[in-house]
Amino acid sequence: MIQTTQPNPNVEIHLPNSRTLTGPRGTAVGEFLEQVRADYSAPIVAAIINNEIHELTYPINIESNCIPVTMDSADGARIYRRSIVFLLEMAFAQLFPKGLLNIDHSVSSGGFYCEVKGRDELTESELNSLEAHMRKLVEEDHPFERREIPIQDAVDYFTRKEFEDKLRLLKHRHKEYLTLYFLNGQMDYMHGYMVPTTRYLKWFGLKKVNGGFIMQYPRRHAPTQLEPLGDYPKLLRTFRQYGDWLETLRIDSVGALNDAIESGRADEIVLVSEALHEQHIADIAQQIAERNSRIILIAGPSSSGKTTSSRRLAVQLLARGVSPYPLELDHYFIDRDQTPRDEAGNHDFEALGALNLMRLAEDIEALLSGEKVQLPRYNFMTGRSEDGDIVQLKDGQPLILEGIHGLNPRLIPDRWAASAFRLYVSALTQLNLDRHNRVSTTDTRLIRRIVRDARERGYSAQATISRWESVRRGEKRHIFPYQENADVMFNSALVYELAVLKSLAEPLLRQVPHNAPEYIEARRLLAFLEWFLPLDVNLIPANSIVREFIGGSSLKDFKIWRG
Repeated sequence: MIQTTQPNPNVEIHLPNSRTLTGPRGTAVGEFLEQVRADYSAPIVAAIINNEIHELTYPINIESNCIPVTMDSADGARIYRRSIVFLLEMAFAQLFPKGLLNIDHSVSSGGFYCEVKGRDELTESELNSLEAHMRKLVEEDHPFERREIPIQDAVDYFTRKEFEDKLRLLKHRHKEYLTLYFLNGQMDYMHGYMVPTTRYLKWFGLKKVNGGFIMQYPRRHAPTQLEPLGDYPKLLRTFRQYGDWLETLRIDSVGALNDAIESGRADEIVLVSEALHEQHIADIAQQIAERNSRIILIAGPSSSGKTTSSRRLAVQLLARGVSPYPLELDHYFIDRDQTPRDEAGNHDFEALGALNLMRLAEDIEALLSGEKVQLPRYNFMTGRSEDGDIVQLKDGQPLILEGIHGLNPRLIPDRWAASAFRLYVSALTQLNLDRHNRVSTTDTRLIRRIVRDARERGYSAQATISRWESVRRGEKRHIFPYQENADVMFNSALVYELAVLKSLAEPLLRQVPHNAPEYIEARRLLAFLEWFLPLDVNLIPANSIVREFIGGSSLKDFKIWRG
């Protein structure tokens, strides 16, 4: 029987393991989750409540389904890294008020490369003092206070601080408010959610390198440990080259890009960016021609622009009288019933063992020795290897192999490995929102893939996002460990590309339903794309890497003549 009653002073939350917690209405979700902290192997840093991600300070006022967000998840790792950047920024401002801190790019072992402007680089002693001050703030357990303030108040604050990059960014903001975080009387904008207090930020380190320093953070697979810093000289050179490109374009942040688009510089930005790409590809082709390399290996992660980059390289080689023969690694798959399986029992087509390496070695040896070779053709319908073309290379004609295993030293015979030319292609670094808010190149590649999958394969954004974690797992295993094996790294990122992809990606992301697991990621990407002014798709040249994703590429059907 229905009757009037008083509201229940308590409220329940339901966890994924069928466990239910109850507590006073209005209690922060973090207080609830303290009761189950020991059930999780990684620290809890946020929560998904009724399929919306929230900070641990979020009050529970209605009965809710709750999924803890831990540091070994993608969202949890982002929250931890963003929070540790804020801690670093605040500590730096307290110790070195005349300096400017730039959070530049990530490093593979887990960390951000940072540079100091406006004063000399930090000495070893100063860096030790900075780390000690950060640890003191962690020990004191200061809250990260979140406030929504009128946009004009934020503009006034950043004007007083002379933060030109943030002022440029806010100039194009359409909302009337901005969320700022406060710590010890200082504040800044951080794009995304944060941990509640400094005590969550126990795992970090500062190491002086190459004129700046690296702030180390844990990686997802070991969320409470720091990995030893690796040596990445080629990657570092690529980052510095991109920095030089940004200086050439006179664009150092997303706000500066928006200003340039608004002022009518869009044509210049596109043409100069493309010219810098073409110049680099031409330089790579010249190196290959001068070395007379018989094998050209091209590798890179998903949506890095490998296909367009390899075809532009082939054009440049042809212009130098070099006609590489494309040997397609996909045709060297072993029969499907022999394909290795992953931890879930599914066929692992990304494993090196999915390729017939013995057959590949024999064919490479015979082809480069001038013999006729019966190549395999993999039938993707039946999952079996069949006979393909009979091929004989011309004298001195090189092979070009493109695939995820291109830099793996086990791919080709040792006899030819020393003379092979290895090219790594990826969107290695990207324009940042401002000095303290990085743009992840993983996000750039995901947005590229969402747009391309919808256009070429009819996939929804939800479907592409759902596959992305598996794609990333394969990259971490089979691609990233070998990137320093490359002779040259080609950064396929273009300073303007997210302004182009914005208008194509946003409608796709808005179609992800609220009750889908992929909704949180779609909403995060939409919030990120809000910061970009749109750029006219028609300005993009037909041979641009961006065309591989938005369509209209003049290289889509390009093939090297095999006669």
